[in-house]
Amino acid sequence: MSGSGLQTIALCKNFGALTVSNNVDFRLEAGARHALIGPNGAGKTTFVNLVTGVLRPTSGQLLLDGADITTLPQAQRVKRGLVRTFQITALFRKLCVLENVVLAISEREGIGGDFLRPAGRHRAIIEEAYDVLEKMGLAGDAMRPITELAYGRQRMVEIALALALKPSVLLLDEPAAGVPEGESVTIIEAIERLPERIAVLFIEHDMELVFRVAQRITVLVQGAVLVEGTPAEIAADPRVREVYLGEGRH
Repeated sequence: MSGSGLQTIALCKNFGALTVSNNVDFRLEAGARHALIGPNGAGKTTFVNLVTGVLRPTSGQLLLDGADITTLPQAQRVKRGLVRTFQITALFRKLCVLENVVLAISEREGIGGDFLRPAGRHRAIIEEAYDVLEKMGLAGDAMRPITELAYGRQRMVEIALALALKPSVLLLDEPAAGVPEGESVTIIEAIERLPERIAVLFIEHDMELVFRVAQRITVLVQGAVLVEGTPAEIAADPRVREVYLGEGRH
């Protein structure tokens, strides 16, 4: 077994008699681009909450780069390189783009509101923040307040904040949610620009994004893995078509 990346072993979560994650075996290889899809209520967000430590599993195991993180708090998982973005844009809206990224780097370095001291370290953080924005194609927006950006650009800033935390595993929670159709291509391009060393798992309903970016796709139904495979294998699988056609009838 490879020791790198993210792995879940027989992961279960029960709320009383209700099972919301049912023996989920999953592997995200180092550097992979992997999509998690499924109909509404399939348990996708619950699974990500278990992986990131928002929820504690009823049973099962979580491994990050071969180390057991099943009981590790959220903050410790972030420090180990497991970083998540959220469906709802979580930015400091009164600050400019650069200030948002500077704050993220400062938190990563454990200096928070004291990032102005010492001055040399402050300059290094600003330079790193600019570098992150350049990689994301956002350098031209560095001094613009978040409130002036189109929603698609705000989602890109959110990905930049996650990138500033230096993840080895990045979980993108519906990165294209709420983004107008004409702007979704910018999200796709932003994901494609992410460093190859980062393993990316994304929950997404936008199938254009999924089939363009993902190398592998896992389909979750009623808290359990229905099937996993390449985009071509998933597109051709009759079980997947049945799940989505069935959803469309309701």
